[in-house]
Amino acid sequence: MVYYSKQELVQLIKKFGAYLNFKFSNLFSISLENLDSRSAGALAGLAVAIFFTWRLLRPPSGPQRRQPKRQGPTPSSSGVSTHSNANLISSGVFLSSEDSRAQNVVDEFFQPVKPTLGQLVRQKLSEGRKVTCQLLGVIFEESSPEELQKQATVRSSVLEVLLEITKYCDLYLMERVLDDETEKKVLLALEDAGVFTPGGLVKDKVLFCSTEIGRTSFVRQLEPDWHIDTNHDIVSQLARFIKYQLHISPIRPERTAPNVFCSPSLEQFFGCV
Repeated sequence: MVYYSKQELVQLIKKFGAYLNFKFSNLFSISLENLDSRSAGALAGLAVAIFFTWRLLRPPSGPQRRQPKRQGPTPSSSGVSTHSNANLISSGVFLSSEDSRAQNVVDEFFQPVKPTLGQLVRQKLSEGRKVTCQLLGVIFEESSPEELQKQATVRSSVLEVLLEITKYCDLYLMERVLDDETEKKVLLALEDAGVFTPGGLVKDKVLFCSTEIGRTSFVRQLEPDWHIDTNHDIVSQLARFIKYQLHISPIRPERTAPNVFCSPSLEQFFGCV
């Protein structure tokens, strides 16, 4: 049998607590409806681990032996009594210190872990694998095709979220443009921002059309799990056909359907602002 010192045991419990914290956040992100036998076993294992950790850290609860009455020290034993009292005091301080360290381990064990952006993306998108997204007003600062003719500016605050989506989802970007020069301007702006990555978004997945109806047609053909758009009419028309939609609008509109969510920006929807 391997024996550990108290310091090594505390460090071991800390590492074990951090590992369970990570598992804790992942397990409870699973909906009860989708809980399978493997996940149920993981939950049972977590419960057992918590129980034994509690047993390990719990102070002994056995009956305390009654302390004999303290009698006045005799002159011959005064030195021994003083030394014994000093040992008792120092022992009490040591035990208090160990109790405090154990409490710190428990506090760290139950400290909530902030989810990563990748975890937030997957949770918010309900593990959706295909996403279509409008460019104007969502990815770009510009909000109209006329403004896009002059310049194309990728919003810096949305870039991190956009890149995270491309890691987990098949993403298609789309926009209505007025001429071929605007298409080139859009692709160049996305490339300069670093949106095109190996294994992620490619230029062929940036789609252009000349009408709003064309964007609606793109979405219908691609059949994504999520569509992100600023146009209320398009969102309303697609509500019957697309599983989930995110309507980006600075003013919170009335919710058109249960599967349509609203947010002032894409990054705010994921809690990044």
